[in-house]
Amino acid sequence: MSFLSTKTTEGSGLTVSHPVRCFLLNWFFRQEKNQLNLPSLLFCSLGESYEVNLMDAKRKKAIKVQFKKNLKEFVDPLISHVSTENHQWTIKGFIDVYKNIYTISADTKIVSKVLEIHLFPKILEFAKEYSYNIVLADYQNYYPDLSFVSMRDESIKFAVDLKTTYRLPNNTEFCNGFTLGSHGSYFINRTTRKNIQFPYAEYIGHFCLGIIYTRTDTGSIDETRIHSLSQLQSIASVIRDFKFFVCEKWEIASDSQGSGNTANIGSIVRIQDIINGNGVFKNLGEEWFDDYWMNYGKIMIKTPDGKQKKITKLREFLRYKGKDINEINPYMRPTKHGKREIDE
Repeated sequence: MSFLSTKTTEGSGLTVSHPVRCFLLNWFFRQEKNQLNLPSLLFCSLGESYEVNLMDAKRKKAIKVQFKKNLKEFVDPLISHVSTENHQWTIKGFIDVYKNIYTISADTKIVSKVLEIHLFPKILEFAKEYSYNIVLADYQNYYPDLSFVSMRDESIKFAVDLKTTYRLPNNTEFCNGFTLGSHGSYFINRTTRKNIQFPYAEYIGHFCLGIIYTRTDTGSIDETRIHSLSQLQSIASVIRDFKFFVCEKWEIASDSQGSGNTANIGSIVRIQDIINGNGVFKNLGEEWFDDYWMNYGKIMIKTPDGKQKKITKLREFLRYKGKDINEINPYMRPTKHGKREIDE
């Protein structure tokens, strides 16, 4: 079957060792679009080796800022790629060789996968425009979904996870949220390749390319019905009203796990906060995000009644570290009755 649409190294280092004396001076990497120059001076002599810093912190930050800017500009026009004029998803179903159309299920995993396939040609165009190769995760449970590796300097890598979620039907100010990757082995040991495409520390930045959508009322969808090609325009799309966003992972993180008993970082859920990168670590920064999630559930503290408990809240962690808890950025979450409240 096919899909049918209504629209056609604190920088990484390099160790240089060579049996003959050599000088490599004034080497520059030039990125075609943003004209960033990355100077590197390499020197080696007989029987010696030196570790040479290819990118200092300032240069890494500049490269990350530019990549983020380019990625944000890229997602803005994607709505027209996936939506009809009345904001419906252009994907209507699956078609077989006999031209029978089968409606897509509203199951979130199916919707997510088809959306990824729908967007992938555009993502490839973006990568080519800015001189990146895309390395797909070797296995389904590997992080990230996409590794962007510079064609001109393979030490420049960005992790991009594709995230999809839906607006809550009883409170559309909020979405169902999503997980932001594991806080387990590869997050803690940043040189390991267990369950990750490249070691965590090799990525200059960790990004989410996200899609928030509204699910169509199930009463409008008949998954048991087979449609003909002539009925294509009349088939109800299972999702609509897309909103795309790009944020760094830490910018939209909460201080709670994202899924049951698995070691996944959870996101904030108020849509405007997600779009603006207004997560709980906003005032603290990425280093505190890393420190908190590396130690999540590992530190024991004594409660007022003398019992022992694990630290699983950011305010507990900051108190333990002697940090002002007022640095926590409060975030909104829905209640069972559709209201909202501040979770601090």
